[in-house]
Amino acid sequence: MEITIKRENVSFSSTFVLLGFSEYPWLESPLFGVVLVSYILTLMGNSFIILLSLVEPRLQTPMYFLLDNLSVLDLCVTCTIVPQLLANLWGPEKTIASWGCIMQAYLFHWTGCTECTLLAVMAFDRCVAICQPLSYTLIMHPQVCVQLAAAAWSSGLVNSLLQVTLTLQLPHCGHHTLDHFFCEVPVLIKLACGDTTANDLILAVGAIPFALVAPLLVLISYAFITRAVLKLPSVEGRHKAFSTCSSHLVVVIMYFGPAIYMYLQPPASSTKAKFMSLFYCVITPLLNPFIYTLRNKEVKRAWKKILQSQDTPFPYDWSMQLLQCKGHFMGPPIHSSSPAPEQVRCAAPTRGERKSPEVISEVLKNWQIIRRHCETMSSK
Repeated sequence: MEITIKRENVSFSSTFVLLGFSEYPWLESPLFGVVLVSYILTLMGNSFIILLSLVEPRLQTPMYFLLDNLSVLDLCVTCTIVPQLLANLWGPEKTIASWGCIMQAYLFHWTGCTECTLLAVMAFDRCVAICQPLSYTLIMHPQVCVQLAAAAWSSGLVNSLLQVTLTLQLPHCGHHTLDHFFCEVPVLIKLACGDTTANDLILAVGAIPFALVAPLLVLISYAFITRAVLKLPSVEGRHKAFSTCSSHLVVVIMYFGPAIYMYLQPPASSTKAKFMSLFYCVITPLLNPFIYTLRNKEVKRAWKKILQSQDTPFPYDWSMQLLQCKGHFMGPPIHSSSPAPEQVRCAAPTRGERKSPEVISEVLKNWQIIRRHCETMSSK
């Protein structure tokens, strides 16, 4: 009989029940619609930032490299939590398989800790850009950026493996009902029937680098930024410097606010904790792409350039034909795989043939590159 009881205590349930928002049945249907729309927009917005920075050379900078990592984290959080949340809101079944619950706990804790560190790294990047602009490219070298990002991901992974693995060792005594809409470490600890003092202590100590040190580094970085900006002589320069940091500052407040509240404040009601987690898992990943793109002139310029390149293709071939028309290219005509548009002629274009300033700038830039190449070849 004693052996049977011990086996029951340490057994891990094959399924878990996620109560979610079942105490408010009238809220589940409208909440399903809101979460579904937010899920689609989150996938589109974060994927848009990643793809845009990959295809646009002007966005291949340390700032956008770190922003790509943030978008990947938001996608991971969304794809880990939201699909199961939608399934529970839509149907009567509120269950999740044990392996799904374990994966949620590992991935959510990993991405959460990684994002804390990454936001501190992004604050350091803005601090270097404003306080040491002449040394920015040397300090934030691509290799350094990769190392900082790898450190952020690795630190989150190590903490996740430690915390979740220790939590899964706790006995549950057959309990399998979680008063939450996803599986996370604090909720799983509350489910245990044994002594959880050691787990609570380890969780609190493990949260110090991410929930205390990382925000402190952000505050220190912005203290240096504020001091450097206030030394600028012109008001326009101050406004421009602060505007480059405003997006990151808003994201930091939205992220660390709920995180610090959930993990460092005294326990609140389960309903209040659920809505705070909902904001963190659904709203924050949705708003991050819009915060970084709506007021970002570089992203708008890159997106406008991509749209215009679809309407006015072959700028390289135009520059080739301009060189041949002006007589700067010596030798037989260049045959390109794409024929030059008929609009390009040596004569002045008519009113209907005018191109945008971006396309003209691209043509002139290619023309200068080829002219230098021709001068080098002629000197040989």
